[in-house]
Amino acid sequence: MLTAIVGINWGDEGKGRMVDLLSEEQDIIVRYQGGNNAGHTVINERGKFVLNLLPSGILRPDKVNVMGNGMVVDVEHLAKETARLREAGVAISPDNLKISDRAVICFPYNVKQDCLEEDRLGDKRFGSTRRGIAPIYADKYMKKAVRMGDLLQPEYLRARLETVLDWKNLCLSAYGAGNEYTVESMLEWLEKYGAQFKPYVCDTGAYLTEAAEQGKRIMFEAQLGALRDIDFGIYPYTSSSNTVSAYAPVGAGVPNLKIDKTVGIMKAYSTCVGEGPFTAEMFGQEAHELREAGGEYGAATGRPRRVGGFDVVASKYGCRVQAADEIALTKLDILDGLDEITVVDSYEIDGETVTEFPMGERLNRAKPHVVKFKGWKKSTCACRKFEELPAEAQAYVEYIEKAVGVYVKYVSVGAERESIIVR
Repeated sequence: MLTAIVGINWGDEGKGRMVDLLSEEQDIIVRYQGGNNAGHTVINERGKFVLNLLPSGILRPDKVNVMGNGMVVDVEHLAKETARLREAGVAISPDNLKISDRAVICFPYNVKQDCLEEDRLGDKRFGSTRRGIAPIYADKYMKKAVRMGDLLQPEYLRARLETVLDWKNLCLSAYGAGNEYTVESMLEWLEKYGAQFKPYVCDTGAYLTEAAEQGKRIMFEAQLGALRDIDFGIYPYTSSSNTVSAYAPVGAGVPNLKIDKTVGIMKAYSTCVGEGPFTAEMFGQEAHELREAGGEYGAATGRPRRVGGFDVVASKYGCRVQAADEIALTKLDILDGLDEITVVDSYEIDGETVTEFPMGERLNRAKPHVVKFKGWKKSTCACRKFEELPAEAQAYVEYIEKAVGVYVKYVSVGAERESIIVR
């Protein structure tokens, strides 16, 4: 059984929380794209954990975790992330963590280029996390990247870095920052932070293919959401990778395998970090109260998230491009204190009512059509059955389910593992 856990909207939907919950029934958990530019938050009996690179299954001692070839790996960040987890008592070894030899390494010069480009763009910036993600994915597709498997071949690694840095320093010189990085300095950086991961590097495609043949249960964990996908998101305000479920087998190293089920994760309201069109956005005191109630600050960067009512148009589109079979609706409890619940059921563009998610300049011109639902004004945190929810909360969930056209299988009413309703 191969299951994908993916975001339906702009990211930050609570995928880490759901992967942690659903991974109990899995054997292997795979991150298949992205880098350390987003955080998956998990709360369990040992405390609160924010994971940037490691799959969320790393917190379960009996699971194998894989970092796929679709990822970009900042080994300095990975070294620090694994060190923090070990200090908290989480066991990490080549037995429970495997890193694709084809995953590319995100270097300090990629981070530098990311920061310089955002500064150059000024008011036209993309809202980057400034962690080098766009530059390293660009390097990958220009065939100028170094891969994790190269760590195992020292002579080739040096020759590869010489070629790459000749070119990269030319690029950086346009910003006035050329020749800052040398082959020796990058080899020293790799030795300090990357060498420790050599025993973890392997052909994860071969490993996962064999596991699937043995009937192992494999879960693919996405980073960010459908609206940040490089092809299907709010381009150019997207990430630089494919966040959709269709890419999961490719980014995991097993394009020969097919996904059996896709679980889409979305919040009971809308949030968005970074720049770009966000039609459902609220402002002022209403936005402040919702942001504070939901703790809506980026797990990776701490940036305040933009917030708004549930967006039917964006969510229905996200469900389609993710091929969602069922939905996990998170943070319903955050709406417990509201008198009215805001929903954007359609857009208005140049006087026309629009129910299909637009792209480009049309999306920039979209205005929200808002409808209101009566709030339930009761705590849902102790509810463990759908029938225990207040009638208004049940009606709200059923409305969302009908509006996006996908069954809401899970309803989260808290951050803890047990705070879940399974329908």
